[in-house]
Amino acid sequence: MKLQLTRPLVFFDLETTGTNISNDRIVEISLVKLMPDGQVLEKTRRINPEMHIPEEATAIHHITDEDVAKEPTFRQVANSLAQLLTGCDIAGFNSNRFDVPLLDQEFERAGIDFDISRARMIDVQTIYHKKEPRTLVAAYRYYCGKELEGAHGALADTRATMEVLLAQLERYDDVPTEVGALAEYASANRNVDIAGRLVFDEKGREVINFGKYKGKLAEEVLAKDPGYYSWIMQGDFPRNTKNAFTRIRLRMKACK
Repeated sequence: MKLQLTRPLVFFDLETTGTNISNDRIVEISLVKLMPDGQVLEKTRRINPEMHIPEEATAIHHITDEDVAKEPTFRQVANSLAQLLTGCDIAGFNSNRFDVPLLDQEFERAGIDFDISRARMIDVQTIYHKKEPRTLVAAYRYYCGKELEGAHGALADTRATMEVLLAQLERYDDVPTEVGALAEYASANRNVDIAGRLVFDEKGREVINFGKYKGKLAEEVLAKDPGYYSWIMQGDFPRNTKNAFTRIRLRMKACK
């Protein structure tokens, strides 16, 4: 195995009630924990989202309200999940844009002070898009030579993501095998926050990466448009994104 690990790397995938990071909830989470000695530990848990699972979501992952009615809520499993992730790095497929921010929101709602941004994060999809832009099903076929049975099931997708990353490292000699360098390589941008709403420019300054102020320095926008910060705080943005804007605002105040 070419992947160089100094601490566990947790591959994970979520099935959810929808795609809104702020409002939708987890209905299933699967984790595959790859240890530095090569040992692999797997865990899957369905979650009662405490809300209706829309039919369009069920059509994708086949999980219904009845399937999770007697399952624990996220609040009930949050502590054990945080302990499992503590001291680990994290990997997933499209995870930096969706799975990680949504998981962070769930921890916030559960009242768990777990800073997921401390982990180094490897988004396997970013590597794939840099090399062979397609979907997880196509990536699994291309890199592993197999068809993905049970696609859109959390465990099947999680296992496939791990296999794709390991195959990518075998195929590409120029892709880093050390987790720190790999996490940097797997980032589409030099993100300030997990979701990439803020990115660093070449001078290390925070730049807004969405909306009407895309490409503008965050400090300049916050100085010229004080209401923008309130809009961010009241909007459907991940906690990690709000915290990043808050750090910039506090730094600006301290410099006055």
